[in-house]
This record gives sequence, C-alpha cells and structure tokens, in this order.
Amino acid sequence: MKLHNLKPATGSVKKEKRIGRGTGSGHGGTSTRGHKGAQSRSGYSRKIGFEGGQMPLHRRIPKFGFNNNNKKKYRTINVGLLNSFVESTKIIELTHDVLIQNEICNKKDSIKILNKGELNHKISVFAHKFSQEAVHTIEKLGGKVHIINENKNKL
Repeated sequence: MKLHNLKPATGSVKKEKRIGRGTGSGHGGTSTRGHKGAQSRSGYSRKIGFEGGQMPLHRRIPKFGFNNNNKKKYRTINVGLLNSFVESTKIIELTHDVLIQNEICNKKDSIKILNKGELNHKISVFAHKFSQEAVHTIEKLGGKVHIINENKNKL
C-alpha cells in the first residue's frame, strides 16, 4: 500500500445532496423543505434555544441561588506586582491614574491591594481597599496607605 493507492472505504463517502435541481434529482419541488410553515420560507431563522414548541431547556431546569447585581467587584493587585512596577518605573506614588496609564487596571476598576509577594521600597499607594497584611507591609517600610472614597464622584 502506497500513498497514491489510498482511497476512502467503500460507502463511507456520500455524494452531496443537490437541492432544487428539478424533480429528476429527487430533491426538486419543495427542495426538501416540506409544505408550508416557517421553515419552508426563505429568510427563516430560529430563535436561540427554540425546540419546536417544546419547553426549552433553559426554562425546564430549576433555578436556584441569588445573584446580587449591586455586588462590588475589585481588581486585586498584589504587593509583589507593585514592587516590580516601582523598580521598573521609579514611581513612588501609585495613584489610580498611574496604574491606568501603565495598563495595570482599567478606568472602571476598583482596586484592592493584597499582601502577596515582597515589598522592598517605600511607596505611597492610593486604592479603594487594602488587606490588613498589605497595610502592615507598606507601613513597615515607611510607606503610606490612602483609601480612595468611591462616593465622591457620585451625586
């Protein structure tokens, strides 16, 4: 057996159904769409999850739990990341705007500083929340922690 001798197994490859090519093809007339109804018409598109009138899966399955739409989500930044950032940029005062400019967080993000990694520099950090250990680590080196009040911007 060589590469030029290889062929698919007999019966494994079927010819394409040529729809709408006259009654002699066996797929003329209604072109396999049946008589009348939405699916027989051009431009038909079924809604996502539609199951032919049967109760759709997303409505059959029981719902449970609670999703709090007002939950505050924080972008967590570790002290180790701040340390490497300070070493590369030599910026000692880390404000929300500085972190946005250097693509560490987005404009809409609320920031929480966590104590993972090591800190070797005296820095001043402005964030929405801090873990107690992160505050201890920053202040131990003589740095300052400033909590940003989110409600100042809201009327």
